Amino acid sequence: GDITLGWLFIPFFLLVTIGTSFAVNQTDGLDGLAGGVLLVAFACYSVISFMQGHDNLSALLAVVSGSLLAFLWFNVHPARFFMGDTGSMGLGVLLAIVAFLTNNVLLLPLIGFVFVIEAGSYFIQLLWRIVFKKKFFLSAPIHHHLEALGWPEAKITMRFWILSSMAGIMAI
Repeated sequence: GDITLGWLFIPFFLLVTIGTSFAVNQTDGLDGLAGGVLLVAFACYSVISFMQGHDNLSALLAVVSGSLLAFLWFNVHPARFFMGDTGSMGLGVLLAIVAFLTNNVLLLPLIGFVFVIEAGSYFIQLLWRIVFKKKFFLSAPIHHHLEALGWPEAKITMRFWILSSMAGIMAI
């Protein structure tokens, strides 16, 4: 159903938008990681918007998904070009806005499950260092921790894509 937040909608909108943009930017650290997870998220919201009858939004999201597919063609390990802050933050903002446009913002943490894990690992590391004066992870965000444990970059990327796909299917 619909929840009316009144004036609290403004800080909620800002929190979700800035948080999503930050989380996507944190995820953009390995070749193809953010692109693949974003591809799944936009494809999920494309299906959701199509089921709601928002054909124009669904078409836009299908184009964004196709663009990310083309980006991944050249960005899998070893990457030939990079998304960078401009791409990851812009796509993160778009993802948050799409969540609001489809009235499914509460599904965003599930659809963007990998983004939640990445941002969460960063904040756990930050708080742990402040409170206990030592690291919780070898490196943050968590994809760098897994690299430090010896996981190959391609293995981390593929497993995060799988997690993202499973979360997206559950959300739909």
